[in-house]
Amino acid sequence: MKILFTGGGTAGHIIPIIAIIRKLRKIYSKEDLKFFYVGPQDEIGSILLSHEGIKIKQVLSGKIRRYIDKKSILQNLVDVLFKIPIGILQAFFYIFFLNPDLIFSKGGFGSIPTATAGWLLRVPIFLHESDVAPGLANKFISKFSLKIFVSFPKTEYFPVKKTILTGNPVREKILEGSKAKAKKLFQLSEEKPIILILGGSQGAQRINNKILDILAELLKNFEVLHQTGEKNFKEVEAEAKVVITKNLEKYYHPFSFLKERELKHVYRACDLIIARAGAGTIFEIAAIGKPSILIPLPESAQNHQVKNAYVYAKNGACIVMEEPNFTPRFFLEKLKYLFSHPEELQKMEKGAGNFAQLRAAKIIAEYICNYLSH
Repeated sequence: MKILFTGGGTAGHIIPIIAIIRKLRKIYSKEDLKFFYVGPQDEIGSILLSHEGIKIKQVLSGKIRRYIDKKSILQNLVDVLFKIPIGILQAFFYIFFLNPDLIFSKGGFGSIPTATAGWLLRVPIFLHESDVAPGLANKFISKFSLKIFVSFPKTEYFPVKKTILTGNPVREKILEGSKAKAKKLFQLSEEKPIILILGGSQGAQRINNKILDILAELLKNFEVLHQTGEKNFKEVEAEAKVVITKNLEKYYHPFSFLKERELKHVYRACDLIIARAGAGTIFEIAAIGKPSILIPLPESAQNHQVKNAYVYAKNGACIVMEEPNFTPRFFLEKLKYLFSHPEELQKMEKGAGNFAQLRAAKIIAEYICNYLSH
């Protein structure tokens, strides 16, 4: 049995695929099970997939930029007229010779060449949508998908008869963290409440900048674990050294990117999480049952991060702080308020636990196996 995966080329697309692959290996124990991935160039994604023993094939891809200026118009023309057609041709020949039993698309513009080529070759296609509001790519791919797995109730656009509500697949190992191991790994003092700030695989520069504005005062009250993003790490580290006094250094722990084996322990150790509102992040926070403050990315396509955040907040699982309201002083006072009112944190923990969908990867894996066995 050969299953071909594809996705948009970010960690948010790759991590759910890994969760599904791990569950498929548990459910389907026969030796003929083989996994492949065809998608755009993505360094972090390639590393994550190669660790799972997945064979990777890269194809050209592009996207439609919605902001209008001379540069974006030219880039759109290049992508639509050259990159995407070449990518479809590359994927077509790869799929033709591989002859997979099924294509599973995690969505995003990077999946269009593979999904389109698969449709031309009449390979069954399943789609997973992470967000409340689907992007243009998933709206397109949904037209020729047999089934669409969705993460949020009342996901927009898709016909109800084609959708199955599963949640966003979460890696089970994320739930296996240890507070004691986190303390040892990161030299945590545990003298103050621990705040985890997640910038995502690409970082969140504006969040980083506002944290730096109040870092010295923040560290007087809290211990901070800060994922800055690969691109921003050196700059954040250098600026932090300027603003932090010697006696506060032990309370600040910056990292470029937390790998799974580190992240699971950090999740267990922290008392509150600050993050963007990508679906992958939301469902991991829910799975571990931690309170959070979500700062949706305002530029996200179809405003999906804002919509994700408010759906998650409906049952009290988090506080949504839209970026115009995310001012350093207001943020600091909000943190102080929350930790002086522990019942507020407990409400968020309960809301997160109620929202969690821990069986998402299993439901999808079982559906795939049942489909292929008939």
